[in-house]
Amino acid sequence: MNNSLLVGCVADDFSGASDAASFLAKGGLSTVLVSGIPDQARIAADAEAVVIALKTRTQESASAVRESMDALRLLRANGAGMLYIKYCSTFDSTPKGNIGPICDAALEMLDVPYTLLCPSLPVNRRNVEKGRLYADGLPLEETHMRNHPLTPMWDSYIPSLMKEQSKYPCFILERALMAAGRDAVMKEIRAYTDTNRHFYLVPDYSTEEDAERILSLFGDLPLLTGGSGLMEKLAEQHVPPAPERTHKDDTIRGSMQRIAAGKALILAGSCSAATRSQVRHFIGNGGAGVLLDPQKLLSAAQSPQKIWALAEEKNPSEVMIYTPGNCDETNDSGGTNDSSSPGANAEEAAALETAMADCARLALASGVTRIIVAGGETSGAVIKALGWTQFQIGESIAPGVPVLIPLENRAIRIVLKSGNFGQVDFFSRALKATGG
Repeated sequence: MNNSLLVGCVADDFSGASDAASFLAKGGLSTVLVSGIPDQARIAADAEAVVIALKTRTQESASAVRESMDALRLLRANGAGMLYIKYCSTFDSTPKGNIGPICDAALEMLDVPYTLLCPSLPVNRRNVEKGRLYADGLPLEETHMRNHPLTPMWDSYIPSLMKEQSKYPCFILERALMAAGRDAVMKEIRAYTDTNRHFYLVPDYSTEEDAERILSLFGDLPLLTGGSGLMEKLAEQHVPPAPERTHKDDTIRGSMQRIAAGKALILAGSCSAATRSQVRHFIGNGGAGVLLDPQKLLSAAQSPQKIWALAEEKNPSEVMIYTPGNCDETNDSGGTNDSSSPGANAEEAAALETAMADCARLALASGVTRIIVAGGETSGAVIKALGWTQFQIGESIAPGVPVLIPLENRAIRIVLKSGNFGQVDFFSRALKATGG
């Protein structure tokens, strides 16, 4: 059993898990990211926060719920007093999505009457006002997320999104009520509890002051759900007094900085607006790139071996492999997690994802020590292919995007980016940050 564990988090994809882990680490907790549900004996013995990365965002609901509950039980059995269900700050979820079923099951398993639904991440311009989720100042259904190939966002009003997924209602918690103080808030909640066995609180959250107010009211709940916006301040609340803790994070980061830079591979699988601009910036500024062709992959005219040979020929030190969706400046697919071009069918998308994972394996075998991935689904496929299961959290390149150090091989550095995260020069920044 882990005697140090304070916060346990379950995330619905790998890049989202690294996002959560980065903010927990920034808040001061020694944090380990785990791929999949580990054996009981493999929970890091000295971690203060553990984030378990699943792949449940687009998974069949029954199995997504089962895996999520297994992960939560494991974290609780290892001493985590605070449990957190992490999903995307753009609430990526269809009417038959898994956020509702997973959160419902957690409320029932823990036998708690309510929790937060809090997807906000103001640092990345994801805000909630009066129950409505905004991205870059626009309601979700007016953003590029409306055309996401896997999880198109058809509404921005969180109660409407949850009505199609959840058995339980939402209570909109506006800023004015929260400002009235604990007694006023709890009076309203008690009245709502009288007629609802379980429900969700949806708080206004657009500023750091909102985060502090939310956690002052609800930071002691045994279960929270949302994006990563609350996680830094949540971690700060749980940091043990200095005499009670060790400081292994600084040692890990120091050893990372001492490692000489090695060869680097960038895998751009997301077709999001942010990733497209980042790919164009990298290629436009002289970066070497190899474009995948799904039809050629399916016909075997383009194989991972041929792709990697061409990549090494173009630039043996730093090279990008990217998908067709990143070529089209007019593409508005909105994908944050897909490895496909706009309109690609499931077979083509799977071929692109598999090719990227195979190229990562070939790159590692040829001496690459730095792998940078854009896209949640692509990230999950790459990590599964490489076989590493636990990661220490290093410095952040952009909000929610840290450098990861596999505990099984600390000479390697990994960066996993959700599609819409990062600055336009993100790939250059990532190469520099992992460069030793």
